[in-house]
Amino acid sequence: MLFDRPRVSVQEFEKKSGWHLRPEGLCHDNVCVPFSHSTGELELAAVARALGSPLVGDVDAGVWSLGPPVAAHAIAGARAPDLMLPDVHGNVFHLNSLRGKKVLLLAWASW
Repeated sequence: MLFDRPRVSVQEFEKKSGWHLRPEGLCHDNVCVPFSHSTGELELAAVARALGSPLVGDVDAGVWSLGPPVAAHAIAGARAPDLMLPDVHGNVFHLNSLRGKKVLLLAWASW
């Protein structure tokens, strides 16, 4: 594996990642992402770009990790339960009043 352009064998990548290189691209379960290569090794940066995954590494330790794919479409259909909380004036606020809008829920605790 080169540290400035990390590479891994196709076999090692398949064994450790669960993705498989097929003629249609990189495939995991029923998801395939277009990807082409010309050797028995994969350049991890190219794999990360194709999968939409972050790639982090420690050059000194020779350790690289692909993060989970950034798949906004995977959460597009997610539905939060209707939370009912008091607003700053003491009125009950229903989360579902924002249905159809993008919402960021931030939770914080002091412990």
